[in-house]
Amino acid sequence: MSQFDYDLFVIGAGSGGVRAARVSAGMGARVAIAEESRYGGTCVIRGCVPKKLMVYASQFSDHFEDARGYGWAVDAVPRFDWGTLKTARDAEIDRLEGIYAKLLDNSDVTRFDQHARVTGPNAVTLRDGRAITAKTILIATGSRPADPGFEGMEHTIVSDDIFDLEKQPESIVCIGGGYISLEFACIFNGLGTHTAVTNRSPLLRGFDGDVQAHLTEALMNRGIDVRTGVDVERIEEKDGLKHVTYMDGSVATGAAVLVAAGRAPYTKGLGLESVGIETGEGGAIPVDAYSRTSCPSIYAVGDVTDRAQLTPVAIREGMAFAETVFNDNPTSPDHDLIATAIFTQPEIGTIGMAEEEAREGHAVSIYRSTFRPMVNVLAGRQEKMLMKIIVDRADDRVLGVHIVGPHAGEMIQCAAIAVKMGATKADFDRTMAVHPTGAEELVTMREPVPEEQA
Repeated sequence: MSQFDYDLFVIGAGSGGVRAARVSAGMGARVAIAEESRYGGTCVIRGCVPKKLMVYASQFSDHFEDARGYGWAVDAVPRFDWGTLKTARDAEIDRLEGIYAKLLDNSDVTRFDQHARVTGPNAVTLRDGRAITAKTILIATGSRPADPGFEGMEHTIVSDDIFDLEKQPESIVCIGGGYISLEFACIFNGLGTHTAVTNRSPLLRGFDGDVQAHLTEALMNRGIDVRTGVDVERIEEKDGLKHVTYMDGSVATGAAVLVAAGRAPYTKGLGLESVGIETGEGGAIPVDAYSRTSCPSIYAVGDVTDRAQLTPVAIREGMAFAETVFNDNPTSPDHDLIATAIFTQPEIGTIGMAEEEAREGHAVSIYRSTFRPMVNVLAGRQEKMLMKIIVDRADDRVLGVHIVGPHAGEMIQCAAIAVKMGATKADFDRTMAVHPTGAEELVTMREPVPEEQA
């Protein structure tokens, strides 16, 4: 008989926590999990999944317009209904949440639908006062929208709130230049909301400069009011509108103001101080290469560690945790060369180094192509696609691939395999093209951009 109630107690039932719980239980561990909100976490409930459904909805405005160029007579004026989308989207999220709960039940994981906090190296206490012991504790509480502390934040919404809006705003100001702000800006723009984006620095800071410039121009051409280099002073509500006043005295107004200033690890009320775990910048829990905290019996995975705030990363970390702790197979999650997609319009896919980063430690050759994708030609749409490959001159290895345009997310997943394997530009060149596709450009760019034009 074990001296503990469970071999593993997981706090947080998002992607990382659920995967760790299920896999650990499959390895024979006695597992329990606590979730104070809904099963599925940020991705399923208030992030990737409902957002992607809204991305699909917003793209139909383009499809209706483009159809005429392909011979379709679109006689009636298309009309979007927010309530219909919200009902269908929420039903799908409810279905997925049920699947997550069922997967845990089928894995014999005990579920506690309430808040839990750490009260000792091997102890947690539930909101109802029950004390539970576990040999190992895993923290997987994810992240929450960061609060930049603007005066008047009570007049704003964050990304989590968008899914609760009962009515589509006629106009919106999106504050922030990261992927969350820009994705929602494109969603609202596509659905017919007058949309503005403001940020203190260029959009997508840290991404490749050509990607930044290409997307910024595309957003402006789509009618989104983009302003960069502006700092927010305060936000007020007057005459039924929200007024955003900037440090330079200028003002932007909207029926709603979305503040998307990134996401911060959610460690509030976890009781980490009781076991001597000190959080790092922004509240992140420091862990070693195997996701172990400074308290040997406590681990952490996912956004709460702030290593890479991406759902597949949390899942991979949860898998590695289970292998390490319950399968006697020490496994360190590999955070090198993580591909990512941004579901703006146009879409972005990227893997590896930005040009600016690559030039800091490498002599590089830049292969770049901009062209109008075939789908835009008959539609009369002038929006162009960007393909870019960054190559190390010393060994011909591909350091980065960046795509902006239709299906960029799907393409970058395949390109990421090659880059992860250490493919060279010669490997790309000897790969036969698939024609006619946009992706064939990745294997047909033969001449680097002249250095003076790079």
